[in-house]
Amino acid sequence: MKRLLTILCVILFFISMLAFPQATFQGASFGVLLWFRTVLPTLLPFLIISNLLIHTGAIHMISKILAPILCRLFRVSPYGAFVILIGFLCGCPMGGKTAADLLKKGAVSECEARYLLSFCNNTSPMFIVSYILWQNLKIPELTLPLTAILTGTPMLLSFGFRRFYHVPVHGQSLGFGGFETNKDSPDDCIMNGFETITRIGGYIILFSILISFAGLLPVKSEIFTFFLLPSLEITTGIKMICSFAMPLNLRIIGALALTSFGGWCAAAQTRAMIQGTSLPFLPYIAEKLITALATSLLVWIFLLLY
Repeated sequence: MKRLLTILCVILFFISMLAFPQATFQGASFGVLLWFRTVLPTLLPFLIISNLLIHTGAIHMISKILAPILCRLFRVSPYGAFVILIGFLCGCPMGGKTAADLLKKGAVSECEARYLLSFCNNTSPMFIVSYILWQNLKIPELTLPLTAILTGTPMLLSFGFRRFYHVPVHGQSLGFGGFETNKDSPDDCIMNGFETITRIGGYIILFSILISFAGLLPVKSEIFTFFLLPSLEITTGIKMICSFAMPLNLRIIGALALTSFGGWCAAAQTRAMIQGTSLPFLPYIAEKLITALATSLLVWIFLLLY
């Protein structure tokens, strides 16, 4: 049944592309420009350097530096601390990719990888500050508190998620034991980065076309306009939410909730990054939706007190 539904959706998408060539072209053009101008220069360097860190063994040194704080706070192994660093600083889907890569190498356990995926695959602070808070919401004066909420919410929820994944009280047992770091050459690491960024670009283009098609639908529902359509892709969705004629506080809550969730395009990218591992996708989606809900609540409380 699931396979049949997927086939029907793909056929419908193909027919729509033939029936609406202009919308297809506009969506694809926007997706390519978004990927080339924003995602490629922002994410590709981190993809390459993270591969090189794992390949050269520099991850061992970084993990030792991070371990005394992050291992105790989040009950992870030293290599899990490296995933936390990448997941919070480098942007989605880097957290998911790093957790999957280290799981494949045996550096983290399956339980720990699932736990890390639940809270370590987030929007980068650079994107939050420059694109969301400054460029679209135009509230630079709230940069510090709102960035702290977006960053702190998944950290707070990690204390609940680790109960769900039965993380040991004394943390993960895996130490600094070595794993194979010499299988891939530096060129392989670079090419892996290009392969990953190309795959991400493909999803961005497809979802941009889907957004273009959705704009043709004669739907006036507020749920569709404010929630479903912007949630398809975060960059376009943030711009949509910020353009709505509604109070600023509602736009802030909506934009930050979407930022916390990441959008369905980012979810599809993450699913591609964890393929080939035992990491489940549906629990990850549920955890991101919980994080988005918690973020909305905390932002609402902050705006009431501000």
